[in-house]
Amino acid sequence: MPKTLSRRTVLRGAGVSLALPLLDVMSSSRLLSAAEARARPPLRMAFFYVPNGMHMPDWTPQKAGYKFYLSPTLERIADFRDDVNVLSGLTLDGARAHGDGGGDHARSVAAFLTGAHPRKTNGADIQNGISVDQATAKYVGDQSRFASLELGLEASAQAGNCDSGYSCAYASNMSWRGPTNPMAKEIDPGAVFDRLFAGKSVKETKQAKTKRELFRKSVLDFALEDAKRLHQALPAVDRRKLDEYLYAVRDVEKRLGGAERLRFDESGVPDYPRPSGVPRELDKHSDLMMDMVTLAFQTDSTRILSFMFTNAGSNRSYKEIGVSEGHHELSHHGKSAHKQTQIATINRYHLDRFAYLLGRLRSVREGSRTLLENSMIVYGSGISDGDRHNHDDLPILLAGSAAGRIKTGRHLKYENGTPLCNLYVWMMQQMGADAQQFGDSNGVIKL
Repeated sequence: MPKTLSRRTVLRGAGVSLALPLLDVMSSSRLLSAAEARARPPLRMAFFYVPNGMHMPDWTPQKAGYKFYLSPTLERIADFRDDVNVLSGLTLDGARAHGDGGGDHARSVAAFLTGAHPRKTNGADIQNGISVDQATAKYVGDQSRFASLELGLEASAQAGNCDSGYSCAYASNMSWRGPTNPMAKEIDPGAVFDRLFAGKSVKETKQAKTKRELFRKSVLDFALEDAKRLHQALPAVDRRKLDEYLYAVRDVEKRLGGAERLRFDESGVPDYPRPSGVPRELDKHSDLMMDMVTLAFQTDSTRILSFMFTNAGSNRSYKEIGVSEGHHELSHHGKSAHKQTQIATINRYHLDRFAYLLGRLRSVREGSRTLLENSMIVYGSGISDGDRHNHDDLPILLAGSAAGRIKTGRHLKYENGTPLCNLYVWMMQQMGADAQQFGDSNGVIKL
């Protein structure tokens, strides 16, 4: 039985490399002090964006503090009320017009993680700011296999006119490596899976993938001998953790293989194009991507992640939940009761998908906490009321306790106009980044 096990231990096979979850033997008191620090559960940060704002009367709780009354929309995460904080009053000044006229949707995404005011252009001369995920990755990105992951359900674009003279690069990317470098997101769960469990080289990985598809084998089949040897050497509690992890990997892989795909020539959804390889049903697509998020964090493949449900101003309809009208069109509700009801229905659907992720993260134990507790995850939009296109008093959730640094289960009301970036400065500091200011911050938020 091993006395210690490195946090970087992987299971290997031909063209396959499976990082392991945190096992008790990795954080044993018998480890040397330097290695012990590396073995403790890492802290993760993630950002989830939904478009077109919210139906705020159904979002905002009436009272602040603990045991707040869950609003109709937030009732969808009732099972996680003690795992989240609702933050009211936060503002995204960079998304405001500042003399540039229309384009609130594109600006809301471009500014959401940067706090910057993007240059109004639909040409090649785009100008934004570095996003909080990428700024943090400069400090801690080398501690994991991927400095960051950028994911979503709708493909990124790097050119074109998407919103009142704003480039599609602004509307479809919220992660920016630098002022002129948007980070395109991956929307194919199979491609993410392949990245997470890739072998030592591109050639080896491609050959192994071809063999797996030809003989209908799993990545686990290629690493089975390594897994058996490790399993026999682990204490009982870690054997159970390893079994649960390997079962989850195989289950996700089966669902990837069994998902019905949306092809390039598919008709009927012209406002929501997706490439071949992406599941046809949005809930299956989303849930598989949330599984990828869980596996990426569980295996410490990355500690920083961003996720866009759809691009800015998305006019996708949600017929699967009885909403046949486009989301963007509905957001311009003009106080129509029918349209506001439909918007709230879409808001709840998105929150259902997020709740699936929270459940997956909470099911994974890491030491004395769960994967959810060892995370801090922002969920929200850069627009408050889609009809007003306002960028103050934003709908923001903060899930996870940041490994005990945050008291959860509260509705926190800040003075309206408090920069959203004040939250980001706090998050960067928890991740170990030497940050005193970010974007348009004017201080550090109190949590």
